[in-house]
Amino acid sequence: MSAQQTSGAGATEPRHGMRLLAMWLVISAIADPLFWFLAGPHMPPGDMTTTASGAQSDFNVLMMAALPVTLGVWLYYGYAAVMWRASRGGSDLIGGPKARSNLRVQAAWIGTTTVVVLAAFVYGTVELVVPAGAGGGEGPQPIWTPTSKTILPIQVIAQQWKFSYRYPTYGGFETDQLMIPNDTTVAFHVTSLDVIHEFWAYQLEVKADANPGTDNVAFTTTKVLGNVTVRCSELCGIWHGAMFNFGHVVSKSQFQAWATTSEAKLAPVTKLLPAFSWSYTPDANGAAGGYYPDNADKYNKIETYGADKVSVADTKIKSS
Repeated sequence: MSAQQTSGAGATEPRHGMRLLAMWLVISAIADPLFWFLAGPHMPPGDMTTTASGAQSDFNVLMMAALPVTLGVWLYYGYAAVMWRASRGGSDLIGGPKARSNLRVQAAWIGTTTVVVLAAFVYGTVELVVPAGAGGGEGPQPIWTPTSKTILPIQVIAQQWKFSYRYPTYGGFETDQLMIPNDTTVAFHVTSLDVIHEFWAYQLEVKADANPGTDNVAFTTTKVLGNVTVRCSELCGIWHGAMFNFGHVVSKSQFQAWATTSEAKLAPVTKLLPAFSWSYTPDANGAAGGYYPDNADKYNKIETYGADKVSVADTKIKSS
């Protein structure tokens, strides 16, 4: 069939569908590579960890798929406004044979969208399984775990309205400083002392609920040195917006020096803390959660603070 279609009394009408298709293919072929190479490397959350770089890559892939669709819609709107506007003698919107459905178009649309949705389903599932959880909280017994033989456990303890961190492989000391060695697989064990919080380390692409009495595990592997912002992303009370602090990904030697120094410096304080456990039960007679080192409350002979002791050997994980 020729590039022109016969219309009316000998008049010819351009093949608008072929025009739109050609323009859309050219625009998409230009836009997708431009986005991938120019904008893609700068998309959040960055590449500080394997989970962060994985999320960035996933976003870029989905954006590459969505960009041609968006451009196609914009192109059609622009083309229609130029070609069929009233000043060019465009026809009124009326019914008739040409307004009826087109079976081939319907079948093509349903088939194409089905393939796209199924492809996104398969891709998303693979991206969750391959990186062993993709930085999300997986509960106390994760289905998928990293293959690394040396995993550094860091316990995240949330309470109104702050985060603190315990390092079980370094004597169980607790600090408000989140220090993480680079090139290391980390298991964040997230729990709460009072209400539900959420540990969100944005640059690490780690996000896990902090539930009282629950050990919620999230894995990631650090790749780049830098600073980390930690926020609570679960409404937890009047000062929820102020519940944040900062962490740092440092070299292995810097982390080792900091951890051993902190363990020795905080040893007298660590003795006053409850025995390390993957979750804790605050004193029922205390207020707003937190640590209450008595265990022999005259008002409560049943409630005990802390939980069963957990030795480092029991964790079956070692620092790298």
